[in-house]
Amino acid sequence: MRRTEPAGIVYHTTESGQAPFEPRQTQALKNLGQSLLAYVQRKRAYHYLIDRFGRVFRVVAESDSAEHAGYSAWADRDWFYLNLNESFLGISFEAHSRADNTDEIVNPAQIRSAAMLTEMLRNRYAIPAEDCVTHAQVSVNPSNMLAGYHTDWASGFPFAALGLPDNYRQPPTGLWAFGFESDPAWLAAGKDGVALGAKIALEDVKHAAAAARLRPAAYRKILRERYHAWLAAARHSGSRGDQPISGSAGL
Repeated sequence: MRRTEPAGIVYHTTESGQAPFEPRQTQALKNLGQSLLAYVQRKRAYHYLIDRFGRVFRVVAESDSAEHAGYSAWADRDWFYLNLNESFLGISFEAHSRADNTDEIVNPAQIRSAAMLTEMLRNRYAIPAEDCVTHAQVSVNPSNMLAGYHTDWASGFPFAALGLPDNYRQPPTGLWAFGFESDPAWLAAGKDGVALGAKIALEDVKHAAAAARLRPAAYRKILRERYHAWLAAARHSGSRGDQPISGSAGL
C-alpha cells in the first residue's frame, strides 16, 4: 500500500571528510561542505543536509523520494514500513558517527537547525515523535538477515535536544516483526543506543514465540517468511511495501 505524505524522519550522518571546527579552518570547512553538497545533490542522497555551520540545504523535494535508507524497516501503532526511501524523509548531518570518533558528533548550530527543521516537518505532515528515528535503528540486511547494516547514529543521537523522546528504547522493527538478528558490530556501536531497543525486541520475540508454542528460531523463521513475502510483493507492484497494522503488530 502507499501513503501520500511522509510518515516519518530518518536521521543520518554523511561520514564524509572533516576538518577541525575552528576559525583557522573556515575555508577548509567551506570547501568540504560545498563538495559534499554537490555530491549528495548528484546522488539524491537525502531530503535535507545540515552542514557544519548549521546551514540547512534542501537536496530533494519532500514530495519526491531520496536514496537515503535502502533496505530498512520500521513500524508504528498503525503501519509497517519497508524500505523507507519514499515513506520517510531523510535528514543528514555533515558529521562522522564512527565508534572511534571521540569528538562531539554534531555541534550546537547543527542541533539548533535540526530541532527547527524537525518541528517544521512534524507540524507540516503530522509526523509522530515515535517515527523520528536514526538510520541505524531502521537498517537491515536481507542477504544475511542481520539488522544494522548501517550504523550511523547507532548511539549518541540528541533526541531530547530535538524535542523527541529517547527513541533508542523502541525495539527495532526488523528484530521483532521480521525475524532479523543483531549484527555484532551494530550492537557494539550502539551499546548506549540501539542495543537498548534490541534487548527489548529480543524479549518480545521470546514472549511471542512462547505464546505461539514455538521455539524462538521457529518463530523467527515465520517472521522472515512474512518479510520476504512483503518485500517480493512490494517489488512486484512497484509500491513501497507499507502495510497497515490490524489488531496486533505480531502474528
